[in-house]
Amino acid sequence: MGLWQRITEQGASLRRVKRYVSLFLVGVGLSVAIASCGGGTTGQAGNQAGNGDVNLTLVSFAVTRAAHDEIIPRFVEQWRQEHNQNVTFNQSYGGSGSQTRAVIDGLEADVVHLAIGMDVDNIERAGLIQPGWRQEAPNGGIVSRSVGALVTREGNPKGIKNWPDLAKNDVSVITANPKTSGVARWNFLGLWGSVTQTGGDDAKAQNFVAQVFENVPVLPRDAREATDVFFKQGQGDVLINYENEMILAQQQGQKLPYIIPEVNISIDNPIAVVDQNVDKHGTREVAEAFVQFLYTPESQKTFAKYGFRPSDPAAGKEVGGQFPPVQTLFTAQDLGGWDEIQKKFFADGAIFDQIQANLRR
Repeated sequence: MGLWQRITEQGASLRRVKRYVSLFLVGVGLSVAIASCGGGTTGQAGNQAGNGDVNLTLVSFAVTRAAHDEIIPRFVEQWRQEHNQNVTFNQSYGGSGSQTRAVIDGLEADVVHLAIGMDVDNIERAGLIQPGWRQEAPNGGIVSRSVGALVTREGNPKGIKNWPDLAKNDVSVITANPKTSGVARWNFLGLWGSVTQTGGDDAKAQNFVAQVFENVPVLPRDAREATDVFFKQGQGDVLINYENEMILAQQQGQKLPYIIPEVNISIDNPIAVVDQNVDKHGTREVAEAFVQFLYTPESQKTFAKYGFRPSDPAAGKEVGGQFPPVQTLFTAQDLGGWDEIQKKFFADGAIFDQIQANLRR
């Protein structure tokens, strides 16, 4: 159960207005992914366990959709068998930063699965999640993991082998926008840490990252759009993205080669129950059970099936062999933690903005 309940009725109509405005602006429509039949009332009372059907809203970042689409029906069936209650899921997917803003602006998520811990922290700061969310789930709230991947054209004509090759003058690099995409923040940190975690200082790292962004012709909004720019629009010589996104692309018949750099960042994706919303909706029990279900070996194997490195050690032993080893794996904490990372790199006027302002094009 959560730390404590907060049910806030004041300002409900304002939140509803903000929710619809947010949905229009960010273009995230909620789609019913799992529909369960059966009677029962709706609203707060109807969402309590044992009082009819439950509607749960999951807000996640774009590249988790395939895994959730397979996991959710199993949870729905298990909950029906154990509680004689139907659960219907609404799912919303998009760039992690955009999804975070939508939730803060009124998209009433019961559960958020986002690309970076900073996004969940921002929802906490908005008063929607109570402090201590990292202790509410296993592994510090990290439910899925990945690493950075460099995707090349067939035959790798530019000879891309590692991070330093992205700074070559004749290489065009595709990556998403760190201002809107959690994936892109990880990409940026992978570039930066490839220098600082191998003996280089901040000045050398900033110079290297600036050289790479000189080679970036366009900044798509999120990981999926970046993948489309590279695969469907044919732009770029190399794409920086999640390893799991590349595995998913291969499963869909796109057989382009990719490299996992031997110096890499652990891309840790957190999950959290949105306390204010589950208490308003009466969905806390189901939401917390769903979060725990995502850590089961079966669910972790499904994440692995779609390219995520398991956060559960037991599942990792079973499926870890499908992933290339990483020689030097560093974390966001090695770069100061997300509060420091945001202030140093991604806040207005910070290093990313400075690099963008100084680009020669």
